[in-house]
Amino acid sequence: MELTSGTPEITIGLIDGPVATQHPDLAREHLREIPGSNNTACVQASSTACLHGTFVAGILSAERNSPAPAICPNCTLLVRPIFAETTAGREHMPSATPKALAAAIIECIDAGARVINLSVALAQPSAKREQCLEEALDQALKRGVIVVAAAGNQGTIGCSVITRHPWVIPVVACDIRGRPMNESNLSGSIGRRGLRAPGDRITSLGTDGQALTLGGTSVAVPFVTGATALLWSAFPSAPAAHIKLAVTQASTLRRGSVVPPLLDAAAAYQFLLAGRARR
Repeated sequence: MELTSGTPEITIGLIDGPVATQHPDLAREHLREIPGSNNTACVQASSTACLHGTFVAGILSAERNSPAPAICPNCTLLVRPIFAETTAGREHMPSATPKALAAAIIECIDAGARVINLSVALAQPSAKREQCLEEALDQALKRGVIVVAAAGNQGTIGCSVITRHPWVIPVVACDIRGRPMNESNLSGSIGRRGLRAPGDRITSLGTDGQALTLGGTSVAVPFVTGATALLWSAFPSAPAAHIKLAVTQASTLRRGSVVPPLLDAAAAYQFLLAGRARR
């Protein structure tokens, strides 16, 4: 964050709730929607969907002097709402069907996203309906679009069709000391390919002009997404596989635990810097 605020050429696909796009702390000049979409902005500011989408957007794209961490405000944020604004409150993580999520992923890829942020859970997943989601993630791999996804907040040992996909970076929430939070899901695939990131009492934008504090894996995801976008902004010619390798493997090359290592953006930057020097 000291080196760059990101560049508009790096587009982040935010598949989440709608965003309070008129929020004064958002870097609105870098927000855009997928062509043909007419529901990017919030209709019900108090809905769970709007609160969630605006909160995650704030971590990524709020102005640097706002109450939010504001990791990469100069990157382009492509808002693709997937959560319906049907209920008020903030007690549950919004969910989406595999079919709807797959369609949103493909739309973001086709619209030019370089990184996709999935702070989502699957609603009633079943093996029969998940093939479309696997195919969408395969398409992200083929097109070189990095996907960062929440490990989930059920406090179980296990993974989903999303977090076990080899191209996805699953994210576990940790506290201020770096310890995984009890509600974060863990598994062998999450431990091998994922990361821990801050997810305890995180402050970002609310929809009523006041700062909001939330926790869980869904709010940890944008820390990894934002770091990835900043690294790609600093090394724009790097292939997606090199950026992903730097983010996930720079700090540790051997993994034998269901608990993934902590995100280390500085180590990832040095990894990419050393690779450019070798070329």
